[in-house]
Amino acid sequence: MRARLVSADNSPSIELTKDLTLIGRDDVCDVRLDHKSVSKLHCVIVKTDGVLLLRDLGSTNGTRVNGQRVRRAALLPNDILAIASLKYIVQFGAELEKAEAAAQPVPEGTAPIRRNVLPDVYPEPKTPKTS
Repeated sequence: MRARLVSADNSPSIELTKDLTLIGRDDVCDVRLDHKSVSKLHCVIVKTDGVLLLRDLGSTNGTRVNGQRVRRAALLPNDILAIASLKYIVQFGAELEKAEAAAQPVPEGTAPIRRNVLPDVYPEPKTPKTS
């Protein structure tokens, strides 16, 4: 599963490529945020079963999801994740695909590709009961 943290203040986005991503200011972190408000080992994000799970690692300035300070949380698409004073928008799954499709320019003279609106499974025709 692909996942991304898009910066709310125009900083670079963070691609979550590993199943377990350690975030902090220390050199051992997978994602190093060099900001004085971020703890050395701030939080960890785990990708599992199509869900992102977050755990704060006892950080000084805390981790917030949609404004609520959390120790642990399940992240959903479009949640606002604040790591100390840095804010990110969570994107994964269908929301990430939509964001990427919107960001790609459509070549002139071509129609944009649209998903089929027809259902994947058609209902079985109802047959009258015979007695």
